[in-house]
Amino acid sequence: MAKLLLFFALALLPAAVVVNAHGNPFHIRGRVYCDTCRCGFETRATTYISGATVRIECKDRNSLLLKYSIDGTTDSTGTYNILVEDDHQDQICYAKLLSSPLPDCRTADPGRERSQVILTRSNGAVSNLHYANALGFLKDQPLALCTQLLKQYLPQDEYVL
Repeated sequence: MAKLLLFFALALLPAAVVVNAHGNPFHIRGRVYCDTCRCGFETRATTYISGATVRIECKDRNSLLLKYSIDGTTDSTGTYNILVEDDHQDQICYAKLLSSPLPDCRTADPGRERSQVILTRSNGAVSNLHYANALGFLKDQPLALCTQLLKQYLPQDEYVL
């Protein structure tokens, strides 16, 4: 009888894990900002963009072929929340910038245009909520206050706009 119970437990456990994984989507959360000083990082002068479009994209680890993508839009605080179904264990996934509604802040910052996100339950993390690093666009012309602001962040001889 004990062997029979053990057999059923071992047979049903993988099925229960699969059902649980499909019923719990990942929640990917991040922010999109306008780098108003064009310095490559967030400052006190940074503004967050409402209505920016972000895509979660997963590619095959070996062939780099696109396997999954879903788009989302930022809210009034510049935050996006995108639900991603299924486990993407064998894929490389990124949150990446698509577009900005601001006419003077539409150039993606080359170092902040995408952020890798982990979309698997095989890494020990128990939360469905995963955070992505902030993504940034560059303002066409830096604000007038940026020179003074950057003096606070950088050594005397390194600030030049």
